[in-house]
Amino acid sequence: MCNLYSITTNQAAISALFRVVNRYVGNLAPMPGVFPDYKAPIVRTGAGGRELTNARWGMPSSSKALLDATKKRAEKLQAKGKTVDFKELLRMEPDSGTTNIRKVKSKHWTRWLGRGNRCVVPFNSFSEFNKAQGGDIWFAIDESRPLACFAGIWTNWTSVRKVKEGETTNDLYAFLTTEANAEVGAVHPKAMPVILTTPDEVEIWLNAPEDEALKLRRPLPDGSLRIVARGVKEDQPPS
Repeated sequence: MCNLYSITTNQAAISALFRVVNRYVGNLAPMPGVFPDYKAPIVRTGAGGRELTNARWGMPSSSKALLDATKKRAEKLQAKGKTVDFKELLRMEPDSGTTNIRKVKSKHWTRWLGRGNRCVVPFNSFSEFNKAQGGDIWFAIDESRPLACFAGIWTNWTSVRKVKEGETTNDLYAFLTTEANAEVGAVHPKAMPVILTTPDEVEIWLNAPEDEALKLRRPLPDGSLRIVARGVKEDQPPS
């Protein structure tokens, strides 16, 4: 599961590569480490054309996951002799979100697979964690860490992300995963992010019918990625 990546390319280069018309990211500083629930740039289709904007990493978790978490919290409160308003407890259940999407045929995810909710997530490198191999293992297209993107989805959602924030409304995103290729599989056998590497693939993901777009949900060919750093929580671009 990929829960850490970097985006250090400037917004002008991102806008040029992904044909962005409008920008809503302000002064986009380099992000050598993007963590779950952080805000980071995504590219999506807006009312005025393709736009670069910030969103929080982590799509809404399933209703079952939130229900199960609330039941556990209610049981703990009741064990302490406290009265529980279960409906209110469920409404305020913290949900930091789901970062990686594997089961795309789940009813929870199919509602966001249409053109209006697809996005791409720019990145320069991404990490898979393997304790035996030294911790975070960073992958990129090559050692220069050229700009690429994950195939993602987004939505606008009202929920409690953190208890101290209370209920908030945010643009949220996550990206799809698929089977691992040889390089990623040697570190994390279960899965790798769905990576788009050409302008044509970006166009298909953002604009094609769902069935055609989902054909891009495949691992990169073996040999397409390089390990560029090991054991660090942030990946610095080469000087």
